[in-house]
Amino acid sequence: HACSEIILHLSLPACHGGVYQRKLYNELLANYNRLERPVQNDSAPILVELGLTLLQIIDVDEKNQVLITNAWLQLHWTDIYLSWNPDNYPGVQNLRFPSNQVWVPDILLYNSADERFDATFHTNVLVNASGACQYIPPGILKSTCYIDVRWFPFDIQKCDLKFGSWTHNGWLLDLQMMDVDISTYIPNGEWDLVGVPGKRNELYYECCKEPYPDVTFTVTMRRRTLYYGLNLLIPCVLISGLALLVFLLPADSGEKISLGITVLLSLTVFMLLVAEIMPATSDSVPLIAQYFASTMMIVGLSVVVTVLVLQFHHHDPRGGKMPKWVRVILLNWCAWFLRMKKPGEENKMTMNSRNPPTYKYSHSPLHHTSATSVQMSTIPGQASTQATTTNGNMNIYFGYHSMGTDNPTLPPSTDSGLVTCGVGGEGGQIPEISLILEEVQYISRRFRDQDEGEEICSEWKFAAAVVDRLCLVAFSLFSIICTFTILMSAPNFIEAVSKDFT
Repeated sequence: HACSEIILHLSLPACHGGVYQRKLYNELLANYNRLERPVQNDSAPILVELGLTLLQIIDVDEKNQVLITNAWLQLHWTDIYLSWNPDNYPGVQNLRFPSNQVWVPDILLYNSADERFDATFHTNVLVNASGACQYIPPGILKSTCYIDVRWFPFDIQKCDLKFGSWTHNGWLLDLQMMDVDISTYIPNGEWDLVGVPGKRNELYYECCKEPYPDVTFTVTMRRRTLYYGLNLLIPCVLISGLALLVFLLPADSGEKISLGITVLLSLTVFMLLVAEIMPATSDSVPLIAQYFASTMMIVGLSVVVTVLVLQFHHHDPRGGKMPKWVRVILLNWCAWFLRMKKPGEENKMTMNSRNPPTYKYSHSPLHHTSATSVQMSTIPGQASTQATTTNGNMNIYFGYHSMGTDNPTLPPSTDSGLVTCGVGGEGGQIPEISLILEEVQYISRRFRDQDEGEEICSEWKFAAAVVDRLCLVAFSLFSIICTFTILMSAPNFIEAVSKDFT
């Protein structure tokens, strides 16, 4: 009997608790109507406190402008119909009701983008003896968010989570804000959470006098730029640097245009990668798109300038001499500014300073024989270097006349067959000598034309080299200025570099 009494005594509290809990559920729900607002005065609003626990930023879809987060809502209110005296129900501290059996405020995410609109999981409502209700529905919140890609990839996005009652106005449901809990937040690899400030708003519509309150939580996050810097920005900078090599590549290689077009196509591929990420909006142009566009413009202009350089380098000498204004601008001003000298000019000046010009042949007196002058004028290699070849006919005439008058100064024998022919021949030999002189003059004229053509070609080639050097300097400066001006114009460029790249 003693053992049975001990066992009965130990089992009584549990039995009483189970009985009291069942009895309390039956009494509370006997006359309960879940459609009725749990207030003593129907004209008084019920106070509902709304908070948020942010666990994770799952994804930010820039293309569709949607923010996906993992969060818990925290709703607190007092239901006077669900209160009891704890002394009458020993062992019962709190109760749990399904959300479809008691009154629950119809708080929804206004800017929801979910297919079901309400993406929260309806959990039980925890109620204590005083009637205080605690409702914490978790959910994967999918909300619309305007993604401002103006400073991509150095951008800071602010996405709003707007909560409010769907059917109750401010006179029926007084919605108040609680702080956001981010103590259990899981960091995201692409976004840094800056903060989640909240604000309570009251809207008044023209149709009605009552206010419509809402609580808006602003998820503020900064994009981490290391991924985009390594995969988009640094390759673009390197490719734009390769575009400058077009001006260093020799024109005779025949690869200047190919290099420029290849660089242009490479930039186009990276531009398409950016276009796939960004939304198709015309509100603002992304920062990286501006940088790519400026770089492509530089490369495109380099291709155009390369065509001009190749036209200069391979200029036909029969196409005419270089215009005076081109010679003044390119060969004088630009060459002086770039510290460039025409090839061979420095060597020629050095040789002239060391060895003053000396003449190999001098004018012979008239009383000397003219056979040597005829002999020299018939040598093609010396025809263009002697100043006396222009009066070769006069030398021939005087030489023939002197030979015909038995000039005592004539040497008895000579190795020149031409002189022998002139001495022993008759007057019919003069046309043959004239034909030979015409051939010599033709050869000398061809050499002079060839030298003149080479000089014209060398001028155009030097002009092409000056344009290459000038564009190399100008495009390098322009590329550097564009890189720093566009990228550093982002508001948080310094913060992104200091946090993400170090």
